[in-house]
Amino acid sequence: MLMRSSRRSLRYVIIAAIIICIIYLQRPIAPDRPAEGGSGGFEYIEEFLPKGWGKTSKIHAVKSSFDWSKVSRRNPIPSTIPLPKGRPHSLPRIQHIFPKESRIALAQLESQRQSVRRAFQKCWRSYKEHAWMRDELMPLSGGSKDTFGGWAATLIDSLDTLWIMRLEAEFKDAVAAVATIDWNYTNNTSCNIFETTIRHLGGLISAYDLSNSQVLLDKAIELGDMLYAGFDTPNGMPPFWLDFEKAKAGELEADSHGPIASPGSLSLEFTRLSQITKDPKYYAAISRITDLIERHQSTTQIPGMWPTMIDSRNEGFNLREFSIGALADSLYEYFPKMHALMGGLNPVYEKLTISSLDTIKKNALFRPMLADEEDILFAGRIRVNEDGGIDLVPEGQHLSCFAGGMYALSGRLFGRDDHVDLGVRLARGCSYAYAAFPTGIMPEIFNMFPCETLDGCAWDEEMWELDGDHNLPKGFKNARDPSYLLRPEAIESVFLLYRITGLVEFRDAAWNMFQAIQNATETEFGNARIEDVTVSGEPPKKTDSMESFWLSETLKYFYLVFSPPDLISLDDYVLNTEAHPLKRLK
Repeated sequence: MLMRSSRRSLRYVIIAAIIICIIYLQRPIAPDRPAEGGSGGFEYIEEFLPKGWGKTSKIHAVKSSFDWSKVSRRNPIPSTIPLPKGRPHSLPRIQHIFPKESRIALAQLESQRQSVRRAFQKCWRSYKEHAWMRDELMPLSGGSKDTFGGWAATLIDSLDTLWIMRLEAEFKDAVAAVATIDWNYTNNTSCNIFETTIRHLGGLISAYDLSNSQVLLDKAIELGDMLYAGFDTPNGMPPFWLDFEKAKAGELEADSHGPIASPGSLSLEFTRLSQITKDPKYYAAISRITDLIERHQSTTQIPGMWPTMIDSRNEGFNLREFSIGALADSLYEYFPKMHALMGGLNPVYEKLTISSLDTIKKNALFRPMLADEEDILFAGRIRVNEDGGIDLVPEGQHLSCFAGGMYALSGRLFGRDDHVDLGVRLARGCSYAYAAFPTGIMPEIFNMFPCETLDGCAWDEEMWELDGDHNLPKGFKNARDPSYLLRPEAIESVFLLYRITGLVEFRDAAWNMFQAIQNATETEFGNARIEDVTVSGEPPKKTDSMESFWLSETLKYFYLVFSPPDLISLDDYVLNTEAHPLKRLK
């Protein structure tokens, strides 16, 4: 009896040991699987990745045929601003401390995450087969096109997504392809400085921060030097377009009329490049822009905000249209993110954040009149009249949906609980708009009926009957642009609010959004923008376009929502406006 009991115990020990070995051996095979435990309830444990995973040391960069670092500056540098020195400040925790998930919840999250991963893999395979090294895949025809210089925008934009999703072979192939890019080889005579910075430069720096692949840093420095040439103007303000021949001849000038988001949204990428390379010139270039923006914060038609269009050449900020949507969005987004990236070493970013967000709340945010009286908010447009009066245009934009995440991030960084609350209401607004329409997707631009205050108002059926579009859900006045361009801004805020507050409602909303988008946009080759989200009873008409941000931002945010919270923790990274994670100073 005793021997049988001992043998039984020995069998149990052997079986347990076998199970443990199987689990251990399986971890490298599925490296994106979370392990239980840790401060976030489950933890993304890097040491279980196979040795040498993602190693690209045998890949070497092919130098571009023109070396922009050798171009002499023709205009005197307006000022030299060094990177702030000293120990980074200990900033407040941003991410919620998540409780331990149940096994059932972990299994569901794994299933949801893999659904997003499969959607990405399908698009990536099509891109590699039909559009390799081109800027974009055409998801209906299976063709390709170049929209950003022909420098493989989708490939570079997707590098960090490949790494995050643990697609090792695909990542190595992509790095090898990036190594061959010649920034001097393009059919274009100029490039968009803003788009090239957020997509290409941000993508390369982020993938370097994640993988430590030297070839990616080498190509980032090459590109950074080309973009740096755009600051060689009489006042150091870059133009919207970098004309290559004018830049080489020192003949660039800043624009007399251009979107403020363009010069105002280069700071994260250029700062991180200076931090990595220890070359202060990139940070000095964007700091001159920051100084100009800060000097004019109190002089505009709405002190605290800046007009959507400015005169960079003459440093004029006197126009009367204001918004945090198109033309201005990422200007505001970058203020709190720069504070986090720099470890609080430059106090100007706290000032810019708090003053602008309080001004936006006072002038641009509105609560819509709704039959169900949901407590949600949107960000509208503002016009300043000749007599100085301020008119709110209660227009929702998909581009403005980033605002919820911006407010919540500010709230955590600066101890402003009211900002976190505003972030929750804004993110709920965009997820509400998604759920309201037949396709489960919100329109690009729409109008609503605003309440007089953010506290709400009673439903007015007579007003709705008189001025509302009765083909739309109650509360929506019109859908001025009913399209969906595969944009990420709504899921961006949903992701950030989930990570910051831990509210499961945002994770649930994300899954509903993902399913709706897949159902409406999936094609044979990938996913396509659609023309009208308001249609019912038939599939919306698709157009042959899949911008690189679909893989860089939209699918990445969906994947991260369902991933362990320690994967790209907001306490370790800031994400640029193209969702490229950059390491924070700590």
